[in-house]
Amino acid sequence: MVNHSTTTALDATFGALADPTRRAILAHLSESPDATVGEIARPFAMTLPAVSKHLRVLEDAGLLARRREGREHHCRVLPAPMRTASEWIARYEKFWEGRLDALARYLEETPTDEPPRAARPKHRRRSR
Repeated sequence: MVNHSTTTALDATFGALADPTRRAILAHLSESPDATVGEIARPFAMTLPAVSKHLRVLEDAGLLARRREGREHHCRVLPAPMRTASEWIARYEKFWEGRLDALARYLEETPTDEPPRAARPKHRRRSR
């Protein structure tokens, strides 16, 4: 059974991570925890409101927490959604590794000195 809240959270996480600017923001915050919005915006060639929109998407996905200190907004990364996404990816990684291992075994067991099968002739449709 699919847990709807987990699926929704994963959708929000992957949706937020789909944008390279948001990934860069998270990378910046992993190196400079508790950075201000101005510090986060500095390396980007965009307006402060545009950066704030990216921060809002990250915040809505649960990847970012914001706190206000006077006029400054400080941001920090929240690891839980990334951990959930990583666990989801790990399940599929196991699956695909098993499939690729089976393919490798099959290819190793297949004799290589046999000529390739002849290609089937293509059927042509006759025009009327």
